[in-house]
Amino acid sequence: MKVAELMNKNIVSVQPSTAVADAARIMLANRLTGLPVLDDTGKLVGIVSEGDLLRRAEIGTDGKQAGWLKTFLLPSTVAADYVATHARHVSGVMTHNPVFVTSDTELAEAADLMLRKHIKRLPVLDDGKLAGMISRTDLLRILARKLIETPENTSDEAISNYIKAELEHARWAPKSGIRIKVDGKKVTLEGTIFSDEERQAVVVIAENAPGVKEVTDKLLFVDPASGMAFPAP
Repeated sequence: MKVAELMNKNIVSVQPSTAVADAARIMLANRLTGLPVLDDTGKLVGIVSEGDLLRRAEIGTDGKQAGWLKTFLLPSTVAADYVATHARHVSGVMTHNPVFVTSDTELAEAADLMLRKHIKRLPVLDDGKLAGMISRTDLLRILARKLIETPENTSDEAISNYIKAELEHARWAPKSGIRIKVDGKKVTLEGTIFSDEERQAVVVIAENAPGVKEVTDKLLFVDPASGMAFPAP
């Protein structure tokens, strides 16, 4: 799936000259965690987010004043911190050179970027112009739809084949000793596993089989250290 299929094209943006107070009100009014910042030509020049506004002098979250040594050695850094915590306009608090994706970016890549960079919203640029925004909320929305999808005309044989194929591809899964019975789209798991984590993972595979209605766990857990066997809870 591509970003284009999920991105929000109804863009709410601000300019560098927008007052920080107005940006905060716009975020609250639209229930947004961040806003793209566009210059007069429509070019993306930054992002202002909730995170950018966490440290502010007005609410006493600007942190401790820099010590004399840091002020002496790194005066520009101290000055930049002051701007970020006291600026009245978006240009002083926004994140410059924001990470972005394109409408052709794979959804998995966009999700990975959000996770690695700790970003909640990503601008989508096409030919240098802002085409939309994609957020973690958008990903959750598509996930919710996928989780409740119910495929039609799935046979018992297809369910069994799906589970067997997933077990075969899973490096952690035991390659033998598990028996799968499917009757009326209800799955029964039997056999031997060697950790409770394996049990849970095998059950999850069965639960994710398209069309499955119910999973019964009859797996026998054998402790490799003691050799003792424990039935399913």
